[in-house]
Amino acid sequence: MMDPHDLNRRTVLRAALAAGCMMCLPAVGHAQSGKVSKAQAKYQDKPKGNQDCAKCMQFVAADSSCKVVEGKVSPQGWCQLWAAKQG
Repeated sequence: MMDPHDLNRRTVLRAALAAGCMMCLPAVGHAQSGKVSKAQAKYQDKPKGNQDCAKCMQFVAADSSCKVVEGKVSPQGWCQLWAAKQG
């Protein structure tokens, strides 16, 4: 027969593990891409004044992608996450 103390300890450890896993679930879903949708970023295929994706620090010219917005983006596009390239 099991010692009642062992049973309680096991129950507490399982509950703590389950609670920890549940707290991580929302973060895992977001961490898969780490990017926001075009709709969330209010992306548009045209520039806003002289601000366009080609001049943004988040733009990756090699594959016309963005470090923070999902999918392909136009070098002439723009979104509210635009940030000027340094240097």
